[in-house]
Amino acid sequence: MKVTVFNGSPAGLNSATHVIARAFLKGAASAGAETENIFLSEHKIFQCRDCFSCWFHTPGKCVMSDDMESLLKLYNESDIVCFATPVFTWNMTSLLKNFADRLVPLKSPLVTEDHGNFDLQDADARMQKTIVISNCGFPGENNFDVLRAAVACCNPTLTIFRNCGKLLKSKDPSVMETVKQWLAIVEQSGKELITQGKVSEDTESALDTPLMSVQDYVNYIGM
Repeated sequence: MKVTVFNGSPAGLNSATHVIARAFLKGAASAGAETENIFLSEHKIFQCRDCFSCWFHTPGKCVMSDDMESLLKLYNESDIVCFATPVFTWNMTSLLKNFADRLVPLKSPLVTEDHGNFDLQDADARMQKTIVISNCGFPGENNFDVLRAAVACCNPTLTIFRNCGKLLKSKDPSVMETVKQWLAIVEQSGKELITQGKVSEDTESALDTPLMSVQDYVNYIGM
């Protein structure tokens, strides 16, 4: 079982998004999964040219030569793919959106429909599970509404949305203890996904545990 995180945070290794992804991968690895953590900020990925050559002239292969060739191979080899991103202006970062756009060689010019949701049909049948990890520096679940809608078509098996995200890298001892306890739940979710094929309702519910009250958080960040 191979699990790969594609982290779209410009901060890469130093990102709060990585704090969550690292815990998730730790749990998956403890259950025997092979894990890999890709920081998109470290890769050269050109923007899609919208030429459709990967559909009609070189099926499954982009005409551009950059790091997406190896990343697509890794994507295809993964049993669980995780899209990880902070919320930037309501949505995923441009790094992750650009990566997602360049996945178009995996699609075909055929429309598919599932319960009223229309998408492009996969060129080859795919059995991968998709996970979405995101954090936002603001309180409130509404900050993930756009991202939640954006990823709906990939039918994620699990979404981990963490508001009050600035707490994830706090050096305050009391905050660090709270974050540590929550990250243990994230780790458990990664372990369960490998051992059980899904995350239990109790664990999924615990992922939504508040780290701090809204008013305390607003005071904490000085805004």
